[in-house]
Parts: sequence; C-alpha cells; structure tokens
Amino acid sequence: MIELKTPQEIEAMKPAGRFVGGILRDLKEFTKVGTNLLEIDEFVHKRIVDRKGATSCYVDYAPDFGTGPFAHYICTSVNDAVLHGVPYDYNLKDGDLISLDLAINVDGWVGDSAISFVVGKDQDPEDLRLIKCTEEALEAGIAAAQPGNRLGDISSTVGDVAREYGYPINLDFGGHGVGHIMHGDPHVPNDGRAHHGYKLRPGLVIAIEPWFLKTTDEIYQDPKDGWTLKSEDGSRGAHSEHTIAITEDGPVILTVRD
Repeated sequence: MIELKTPQEIEAMKPAGRFVGGILRDLKEFTKVGTNLLEIDEFVHKRIVDRKGATSCYVDYAPDFGTGPFAHYICTSVNDAVLHGVPYDYNLKDGDLISLDLAINVDGWVGDSAISFVVGKDQDPEDLRLIKCTEEALEAGIAAAQPGNRLGDISSTVGDVAREYGYPINLDFGGHGVGHIMHGDPHVPNDGRAHHGYKLRPGLVIAIEPWFLKTTDEIYQDPKDGWTLKSEDGSRGAHSEHTIAITEDGPVILTVRD
C-alpha cells in the first residue's frame, strides 16, 4: 500500500536522511586505496552506535531476494558487483570502482542513499562515464518527480539517460517507497512509459536509484555470500540513489550530503 506523509512527517524524516547522506559523504573521504571493506562496515557501525535513536536497516534484514539475514551495516559492491554487496576481507586496489548503499532508521524513519566512485589515481574514463550516467539519471529522475506527473515519468526519464549513454537497463531492482520501513510501495523501475502509472502526489516519499552495468543487463547472485549481485559478463556497475519527498513545491532531497 502506498502511504502519503504529512508535511510534519516529511520534516521528521529529514534527520535520518541527513544522517545517511553525511555518512556517505564522510565515507567517500575515508575510503582510499588499501581500505578494507570491513573497515567501511565498522565505520558505519560506530556512527550508528554513537547516534541516539539510530538503528541499521540492514542487520538481520532477510527479504526473499537474499539468502538468510544480512549481517552488515552497509552494502559494499566492488567492480562487477553492483547491488547488495556484502562487506568482506578485501583491501581496495587502485582503480577499483566501489558502490556504497546505506539505509538507516533514525527515530522511526528511514533514509536510504547510494554513491559510486573510483578509488586511487588509476581512474578509467569509462568507469567515470558510467558513474556520471547514474548521477545524471538520478538528477533527471528527481526533476521529473513533480506533483501531478506519473511514476512512469520518473522511470522513463531515468531510462532515457541510460539509453543516451548506450547502457543496457535491468528492471529486476529499482527504487521504492520509503518511510517507517526501508522498502515499501511503490516500486520505481529504472525504465518505463511516460505519462503512465501512479499519479505523483505531495507526501509521497520514494528512493530513486539508477544503477547500470557497462555491457549487460544480466545479473547473478554470488553463491559465496548469497547476496551480492554481479554482472553476468564481468563488466563493471555503478549505482546512485537519493530518498526524496514530493511536496506541493516539487521534489525535496532528504539524503543531502552537504
């Protein structure tokens, strides 16, 4: 069921969004060549412990698309991994492309956001292009999230950006409603038909999350951890996400990073 938030509830969601956005901003500075994925996980764990009213949305999360409960505080997807990456004992190398996806509950409300970047100096222009595509698609999708538009306007706008860049689009996973829980209605696919679908109304809070792979739209679940989603052909992926609220005055980004 799609739930609309009151203006007061949207205000109450902002601390969670700012908390998540601030952690991702700080992690981008913290994460270097040689940083271990488990260090990133512990960084988030400490921030949650130190914040009154904050709890992880990931620890013990056990949806039907994973294998058993998730046991970490952040998703760390490296290179050919693009979603649901489980942190493990791995030191990042120069040129690795990493996506960090983070959702935290603060005082009963969830913020959910993701960033991708390349660590070190050996930055492949094709990796940077892929990341830029997800960021531009996210920006365009947010701009389309105007009251009176349709859900398909967001999805088709995201898909149009991917097509302009020449990247294939997977529709298995996408954006979603956000509120007291991390994943709610409606589903926000990364492609769709403009002027179709649910009519956008003030009070709707959703996560828009473009993610693309360089040369395929096929993914598989890593059997070693039962969670991490990787490209079938080994090509790299990138992922950008914000939680936004639709208001009378247009979309408001809740997971701000500044």
